[in-house]
Amino acid sequence: MDSYILIGFVAFLGAIFAGGAMLLAKLLAYRSPDSFLKRQAYECSETPIGDARIRFKVAYYIFALLFLLFDIETLFLFPCMKIFRAVASGTAGAVTINLLYFELFCFIFVLFSGLLYAWRKGVLVWE
Repeated sequence: MDSYILIGFVAFLGAIFAGGAMLLAKLLAYRSPDSFLKRQAYECSETPIGDARIRFKVAYYIFALLFLLFDIETLFLFPCMKIFRAVASGTAGAVTINLLYFELFCFIFVLFSGLLYAWRKGVLVWE
């Protein structure tokens, strides 16, 4: 029960610090008078060309999602290599080296087949 009280106290302190920082920033922030230039889409002294609401290609989002997907799958290889080292040294219990090779092969096969599929669909072509 003491650990729950400690967690609650830390959460309360975090909320107080975060709320206090936001309140202090609101009170001490510089306020400039409202002007035409402030309400424009760009504040870099360049006149805006066209509308700010343009359409983006869906391919950009798919490219970003593929990057995240393959990045996370690559991060899963690090614990696999740690387990592989334990199996190779014989300290992993009942897991055999052949089973581990098979599982790693399946994982990498799925990873590369997804990459090949995205490549054939033309998602990786940047225009």
